[in-house]
Amino acid sequence: MKKLLTGAVIFIALGASIAYIQRTNIALTLVEKIATQRMQNPLDGLADGLHVGLCGTGSPFPDPDRAAPCTIVIAGKDMFLFDAGSAAAKQISTMQFSTGQLKGVFITHFHSDHIDGLGEVLMTRWAQHTEGERLTVHGPTGVSGVLNGFKAAYEADNGYRTAHHGEATMPPELAGADVNEFSVQKGSYTTVLQQGDLRVEAFAVNHQPINPAVGYRIAYKGRTVVLSGDTTSDEQVKDAATGADLLIHEALSPELVAALQETALKNNRSKLAKIFSDIPNYHASPMDVAVLAQEAQVGHVVLSHIVPPLPLAPLREIFLGKAPEMFKGPFRIGEDGDFITLPAGSKEVIYSQR
Repeated sequence: MKKLLTGAVIFIALGASIAYIQRTNIALTLVEKIATQRMQNPLDGLADGLHVGLCGTGSPFPDPDRAAPCTIVIAGKDMFLFDAGSAAAKQISTMQFSTGQLKGVFITHFHSDHIDGLGEVLMTRWAQHTEGERLTVHGPTGVSGVLNGFKAAYEADNGYRTAHHGEATMPPELAGADVNEFSVQKGSYTTVLQQGDLRVEAFAVNHQPINPAVGYRIAYKGRTVVLSGDTTSDEQVKDAATGADLLIHEALSPELVAALQETALKNNRSKLAKIFSDIPNYHASPMDVAVLAQEAQVGHVVLSHIVPPLPLAPLREIFLGKAPEMFKGPFRIGEDGDFITLPAGSKEVIYSQR
C-alpha cells in the first residue's frame, strides 16, 4: 500500500512538472481553442424567432455589475442594437456576439448614457463586418446631428485605420453609418423598419423635458417585444405593449433614491441631492411598470435601466416592493448578459445567460 501511495505521489509530481514545463504551449492551445469558438457565427445556432440580449441594464450611476443601456434584438438571423451606452461594443463581445453582424442601430433619445458608446460600436462594426453593407443608425429628430458629431470625432482615426490596413480591409466608404432620422407624434406609431417578417415601430414616450424620446415595438413571425426607452408610466407604452410577449421596461426605486438624497444632504452635497430629487419625476417605478403590464396583459416583464445600483440582495427586495404581486406573469430584474428567446410559432419564452 505504501509503495502504491509513493508511486501515486511521484506520478502526480511528474505530471505537475510536465504541465509546468509545457505551460506556454498549453496556454497557447487554450487561446486557439477559445478564439476558434469566438470566431464562429453565434447566429447559426439560434432558433428562428425573436431573441433579446441585455448587454447593458445600468444607468448613469457607477455600477460594476451593470453597463450603460444597450439591448441586442435578433430577428431570425438579423441582429440589431437598441441604444449604445458606454462599453456597448465590449458587452456585445462579452456575450459572444460581434458588432460586425449588426444590421442597424436604433436610438431612443440623446441622453449621454444611451449614446456615448456609439463611436466604438461604429468603429468595431466597420472593422469586423465582412458583407460590404454600410450600417444604418435609426433615431428620432436630431440623430443626424449626433452622428455628425461622431463622424467629426472619428475622422482622423478612420483615416489611420485605412492607411494602416488598406482599403480592401477597411474601405473608407463603409466607415461610420448612414442615418435614418424619423419623427414621431404622441398617440401614433412610426414604422422605422419593414423588412420581410420584421417590423420595427417607434412611439413617443414621456421623458420630459427630454424630447424627442421614443420606445420601440418589434414584431417578427407572431412574436412581439416592446422596449420602453426612458419614460414615466405612459399610456402609449401600455398601448404598444398590449398583448406583447415581452416588455423590457426601465425602472427606478423612489425609496432608494430618496435615501441617497437624504445621505447627500447629510454630507453637504446639495447639488447631488438636487439631482436625486429630480430624477424620479421622469422615470417609472417597478410598481408603475407592474400596473401598466397587468393592464396591458403582457406576457413577461423584465426591468432594465436599473436606478440606483443594487449591490446587496435586500436592496433588490426593496427595489421590487410589491410589484411582483401586482403583475400576475413573470416579473424580474434584468441582468447584464441575460438572453431571452421567443421562438417563432409558439408562446414560449426561454431565459438563459451569456
